[in-house]
Amino acid sequence: PFLMGQTQVTQALWQAVMGENPSEFEGSDLPVEQVSWFDMVRFCNRLSELENFRPAYGIGSGDEPTVSLDFSANGYRLPTEAEWEYAAKAGTELVYAGSANIDEVAWYTKTTNDKGTRPVATKKPNAWGLYDMSGNVSEWCQDEWDRDAYKAYYKAYTRSEVDPCYYASVP
Repeated sequence: PFLMGQTQVTQALWQAVMGENPSEFEGSDLPVEQVSWFDMVRFCNRLSELENFRPAYGIGSGDEPTVSLDFSANGYRLPTEAEWEYAAKAGTELVYAGSANIDEVAWYTKTTNDKGTRPVATKKPNAWGLYDMSGNVSEWCQDEWDRDAYKAYYKAYTRSEVDPCYYASVP
């Protein structure tokens, strides 16, 4: 089991936790953007500390430090790609998270007229009440999608095979 935020991280929440707003398109109810994966990991740990949870990440030093994840920690973390897919589908096989019609659930180039992001939770949610799982901004996951990561699912039922966590090697 895991929990997921109902919306993307807003600029208001980011500002409250991190003390700054890096976004190009500004608005308290807009999703934060212009953040790296490392920024999000730091955000997860800081939010965990503010809410008296044990941070899930061990973070080294530098701009792109070594990061370790403790799945047993009760703090905030990024979802694995498999968890994100599961939450986006919400028990359905729809093409987009919450609808077969992209315009009902997603802000994208056509619906924003290339004018940037839009306030969170203004389109239809998916079946589990999660908003903006398709469109508005890209979302960071703990790991990467891998075509072969699910093959083992049919052979055994361990966490690593049902919810694979795949890390590509970096040259």
